[in-house]
Amino acid sequence: MHFAVYERNIAPILAGLTALLDGRTGNALEIGSGTGQHIKDFAQHFPNLNWTPSDPDADHRRSIDAWTAHAGTGTGKARAIDAAADWAGDVADIAPLNLIFSANVIHIAPWAVAEGILAAAGKVLAPGGLLVFYGPFREGGQHTGEGNAEFDRRLRADNPAWGLRDVDEIAALATRAGLVQRDLMVMPANNRIVVFAKT
Repeated sequence: MHFAVYERNIAPILAGLTALLDGRTGNALEIGSGTGQHIKDFAQHFPNLNWTPSDPDADHRRSIDAWTAHAGTGTGKARAIDAAADWAGDVADIAPLNLIFSANVIHIAPWAVAEGILAAAGKVLAPGGLLVFYGPFREGGQHTGEGNAEFDRRLRADNPAWGLRDVDEIAALATRAGLVQRDLMVMPANNRIVVFAKT
């Protein structure tokens, strides 16, 4: 499978992650790996991390495994993780994790997915481990641009449970999970990289 958005966002994502992950080792999990295009690049650019992809969709998992096999990254087999559930047990064999990454997931999913990601991250991240989100966000209750506001309206029209999440709301979940906000990087097209660390 191939998503065109990959071509537009892979370069800025890699640039943002390079500053963040330089020298970091250990186990890394991607929540919502989609087609698998991104994680094969992550594994190639950050080989000191042991990457494991995940996605709840079986077709996506087949695509992920095909991409990583084609790239020869040695990435772990894609796991079927329901991020809205308590998925900590699904990764017990690779915990503690030094990194959890999720791109363009929590705005096209119910709020329970954001809650589930943060709650389980608090259980499986090592001290100092990072939870990193990429995508469009609201900040202080406001959209960061009219394009994001229109995108949010379209999402909520398609599914009232979807929509752009506010960084402050995510940070509140993080606090309850024992995480603190470490960084917020401004990215192209009004996207953000939002970073939380396990205390």
